[in-house]
Amino acid sequence: MSKKLGDLAEEKAAEYLRNEGFTVVERNFYSRFGEIDIIAKKGDTYHFIEVKSGSGYDPVYNITAAKLKKIIKTLNIYCKSRNITSAYTIDAVIVTDRIEFIENLTIT
Repeated sequence: MSKKLGDLAEEKAAEYLRNEGFTVVERNFYSRFGEIDIIAKKGDTYHFIEVKSGSGYDPVYNITAAKLKKIIKTLNIYCKSRNITSAYTIDAVIVTDRIEFIENLTIT
């Protein structure tokens, strides 16, 4: 997928989250381990969100255990650098012809 399409999917995801009552805190946070597409907050909970998009297949399958491990390492760096001790969850926003929010991804 091109960067342009990825940026468009992230913009749609951020708009969706704002409409659902989230505050988008930061986008495209990078560490040496990887990137978190969107960091949002709703209530007292931080949401570290991976955005996936595509057509002709379900892009959720691109979120692998290895990807989740990188997200966890990166969110730990983010939380330490900002002294965040609040609850958090790792989520996904899947952008296809519709938008789907998947909360609390885990490694199995």
